[in-house]
Amino acid sequence: MTAQVSDPQGIPETTAKEDEKELGGPGPSRNKSWLVRHFSLLLRRDRQAQKASQLFSGLLALNVVFLGGAFICSMIFNNVAITLGDVWILLAVLKVLALLWLLYYVGVTIRLPHSVRYRDPHAGPVWVQGSLVLFGSCTVLLNVFRIGYVVSHIHCKSDVELVFPVIEILFISLQTYVLWSHSKDCVQVQMNLTRCGLMLTMATNLLLWVLAVTNDSMHREIEAELDALMEKLTGNETNTCLCLNTTICEVFQKGYLMLYPFSTEYSLICCAILYVMWKNVGRHLSPHLPGPHRPNFHLHGAIFGPLLGFLALVAGVCIFVLFQIQASGPSIGHQYFTLYYAFYVTVLPVMTLACLMGTIMHGLEEREMDTVKNPTRSLDVVLLMGAALGQIGISYFSIVAIVATDPQKQLNRLILAYSILIIIQHIAQNLFIIEGLHRQPLWEGPIQSHHESLEKEECPAGLRRGSVLELGQGLRRVSLAYIHSYSHLNWKRRVLKEISIFLIICNITMWMMPAFGTHPEFENGLEKSFYGYRTWFTIVNFGLPLGVFYRMHSVGGLVEVYLGA
Repeated sequence: MTAQVSDPQGIPETTAKEDEKELGGPGPSRNKSWLVRHFSLLLRRDRQAQKASQLFSGLLALNVVFLGGAFICSMIFNNVAITLGDVWILLAVLKVLALLWLLYYVGVTIRLPHSVRYRDPHAGPVWVQGSLVLFGSCTVLLNVFRIGYVVSHIHCKSDVELVFPVIEILFISLQTYVLWSHSKDCVQVQMNLTRCGLMLTMATNLLLWVLAVTNDSMHREIEAELDALMEKLTGNETNTCLCLNTTICEVFQKGYLMLYPFSTEYSLICCAILYVMWKNVGRHLSPHLPGPHRPNFHLHGAIFGPLLGFLALVAGVCIFVLFQIQASGPSIGHQYFTLYYAFYVTVLPVMTLACLMGTIMHGLEEREMDTVKNPTRSLDVVLLMGAALGQIGISYFSIVAIVATDPQKQLNRLILAYSILIIIQHIAQNLFIIEGLHRQPLWEGPIQSHHESLEKEECPAGLRRGSVLELGQGLRRVSLAYIHSYSHLNWKRRVLKEISIFLIICNITMWMMPAFGTHPEFENGLEKSFYGYRTWFTIVNFGLPLGVFYRMHSVGGLVEVYLGA
């Protein structure tokens, strides 16, 4: 207990101090308390206004998505009352509104004084911007093929169908430019309008992705035209709209089918970038906060990882080319499906073992966990987990179809093993990447010591002259401690770098194979005959773009893990 000392008048001293503190104390102390309370009240009101703005813009996006989803579902289940043209009209209106906001953002918002005082150094990395430009260019080219296809059938199609791809080309072009050049912006003016515009654009991209996943009208139309052409060659009459120039139409058809998955990839990337920009609206960063001073990408003596990855890349490219050459013919031979799935069954276990070994190496490390709040890293983890669900979902549907039909055939056994290994490899790789992203990057140790030394040098001149020797000894102790702490981790770091570079090359290989050309999941016929054409079309178009996005996103995460080691 605290002793209570009484003054000559008999009033305890501690009681008097408590009363003085409760009443606010002397004048200066009371004024300071009022300023603190007033400042905290302003901060609290600012946070409440920011949360209200985020809530309103989020509800706006949610209502737009529900409205568009209702239109798309009505088109699927009752295509008489709601047609594909009605859905296109709704999306055209949304794209025009988003287009107007993007023009306003570029022309007005960012030109206002103090509009972008901060830029998030973690947002919009190079690989995201490169993927945005690549998939945006492919989506524009897809719409060019679509325009060419409509023009080649103009004698039996409406001229209005040309308007929708033209609007989409304009929307994609401007959106790609804005996201490429302003993905790091932390807007400080017109925050309510900016949040609503970002959410409207994000909802539009999400609806474009949903329509691309569920709409198979163009694919059915191309297949019906091929069947009608075969009937015409045999002498039978048909009412199907046929192209006037068969060679040109074949180019448009194959180009459209090959580039179709890129439109879904583009929509997913845009949604991710727009979400980060929405989170950064009104965000205040420290003006002295340095950017992520990452070291340059060097192999640093890594030998086995690049070698094994290069072997997997060469084998994957050879199998991919053979499969695509065979797919250009009338039918794909059974042995090519076997070769394709055998490659995956060989590589996936090695990747899984590498991921498990890397996770064990993370556990043996002594690097601290990075607990600093980072919305970009949190989004990376969410996207990594969410994108993995696409390929995992396809694998589970394939497992059910194989087990329910005939699991004894050689090809079916390969597909079954491939599906099981895909699930295991995705889980193991997610564990390895997420654990690596939450480790303190090794290059931040010397940087922090450098800043500490700069702060020490900012002392008065007399003290600085008197403590030069102590400062030098302190820096020497820090350097020796750093070398002593991490010298015994060199072999662990080398193992992590070997594993990371191997997984980077393997994920690039597995990104390339499903991203371009024909997809064996749809062409082997097993799941398509089990679930039906339309159901399996929706499952594949939902899962495969997510799978491609997962491989691409994994490469970015693995590069971070490699540099951090």
